[in-house]
Amino acid sequence: MKTKILVLTIMFLIGTATAFAEKKTEKVDVKGNCGMCKTRIEKAAKGVDGVSKANWNKETKVLELAYDDSKTDLKTVETSIAKAGYDTPLVKASDETYNALPDCCKYDRGGTKASSGSCTEH
Repeated sequence: MKTKILVLTIMFLIGTATAFAEKKTEKVDVKGNCGMCKTRIEKAAKGVDGVSKANWNKETKVLELAYDDSKTDLKTVETSIAKAGYDTPLVKASDETYNALPDCCKYDRGGTKASSGSCTEH
């Protein structure tokens, strides 16, 4: 009998913790230029466990995120985006990763002139 009560109590606590796991929404500035950038940025963000929504707007350069903060945090998501070559407020892409981007995806990094290449291939 005590075992059953203990098991039920544990299940209740797990259920309660899951119900109260907070889904956070954030808006993050992410530098980029084109449709290929949008695909890469969103894929990098969604590749992080706990991210349920990632939508980058190329006009505003803002990524709208929804994520479970019991599984991830904003810095982890921004690190993933930086590894794809895109600067965020918390994490900057390495020069090597940035330089590997297609010319049309190279954005102004503050002192570095952005590419004038067209994005007609996507």
